[in-house]
Amino acid sequence: MMYVFGESVDAKVAAGAVGVSKEEAVECFRELADEYETRNSGIRIRETAGAFGFVTYEENYDYILAITTPAKERRLTQAALETLAIIAYRQPVTQTEIDSTRGHKSARIVEGLMLKELVEDRGRSDAIGRPMLYGTTAKFLEYFDLKDLGELPTLDDEELEYAIRSFGEIDEEEENTAALLAQTTLDI
Repeated sequence: MMYVFGESVDAKVAAGAVGVSKEEAVECFRELADEYETRNSGIRIRETAGAFGFVTYEENYDYILAITTPAKERRLTQAALETLAIIAYRQPVTQTEIDSTRGHKSARIVEGLMLKELVEDRGRSDAIGRPMLYGTTAKFLEYFDLKDLGELPTLDDEELEYAIRSFGEIDEEEENTAALLAQTTLDI
């Protein structure tokens, strides 16, 4: 896993800042990323959801931590992890669908995940009452080192139910995002 201090910059914002097209900015970021990779630099550039951020590998984390002041560390609760997994795999998803899958009310948990900017409002469903739809954010992708949602491991409904009920046990090698969600401490 890679670690990040600071925020990624959207390619369009970077392009505007230096007066080039978005495509040129993306090309420059990718060329710089290749250069860093080729020379085995301690700093890398990671592309996530159309934005680029400077990152470092895990083995450098202790050094960076020693010279910086990290954000306050708080663990997500088991209920928050379950809710986040449901949203990640079923998005866009309504509050009722989340509650039904978990078997518990989750409105406050979803609200907390929104405050942490891991989950966002995705509009309204066409169902009766037009309930709110929820999905994950670019910050979610960035934290779990995913370029896009297509990198989430494929789970069918039965596997997802199992993942939610027994985090960390699906994949012994911890390659599964559900296991990652269960074992992660978020710096928020």
